[in-house]
Amino acid sequence: MDFIIENIQENIVQVARKIGYVIIDTAENGQYNLVRKLSLGNYPRFHIYAQQQGRNLNISLHLDQKAPRYEGAHAHAGEYAGPVIDEEVDRIKELLK
Repeated sequence: MDFIIENIQENIVQVARKIGYVIIDTAENGQYNLVRKLSLGNYPRFHIYAQQQGRNLNISLHLDQKAPRYEGAHAHAGEYAGPVIDEEVDRIKELLK
């Protein structure tokens, strides 16, 4: 699910800390790759791609249910919509008010 947080005052590191995510990678285009684990293992986990544009933070969120099947593959069992995703979006928006 894609959404925008407008007029954000913090930088991406502060935002990640505030919402309970860890930055695991950055891209040359300024996009950040963040995750929040839901159990002691690596999966399931919420996965965000975030990019700051001025005072707005563009977020693309999904839920990774399990790891990719083949090393180097990006395909996974991901959920991009539904009540669990909606709850996480609401949680993030509430924390970043």
